Amino acid sequence: MPQFQTRRYVPYSARQMFDLVADVARYPEFLPLCEGMTIRSRRPLPEGEEIVATMRVGYKAIQESFTSRVTLDPGRLFVKAEYIDGPFSRLENRWRFIDRPDGGCDVDFFITYEFKSMLLGMLMGGLFDTAFRKFTAAFEERARKVYGPPQRPAVATSS
Repeated sequence: MPQFQTRRYVPYSARQMFDLVADVARYPEFLPLCEGMTIRSRRPLPEGEEIVATMRVGYKAIQESFTSRVTLDPGRLFVKAEYIDGPFSRLENRWRFIDRPDGGCDVDFFITYEFKSMLLGMLMGGLFDTAFRKFTAAFEERARKVYGPPQRPAVATSS
């Protein structure tokens, strides 16, 4: 079963990065292969919110849609997406955001997936793998567009 995991430093706060990942409705604006997003439902949870959304993905003539349950935990700066329906037999991804004392944060990203159809896996597997490996970079680029250039900490100067 394919999986990918990475930890990446980004020069934005954990809260800023969490907010970008939590804003699933905007994924079609910047996320690789994502051509559309439909929010099916939203409900509050004691520790955050649950969103059920259907993402339409595609590349050239290949188009697929899948539905996931996204659990947002702003207190822990954690996002988890679990597969509900579509071309996969399994799909799960997790994001965790950890502020660094010197500024910026570490973004932990994990995804595992398996297609129901071996043929679809052969057609789309390489594309998905490549796209998933670019997700954290896509969110960092999105942060630049939304928040502007990273702020550097002020450096004391002597007179």
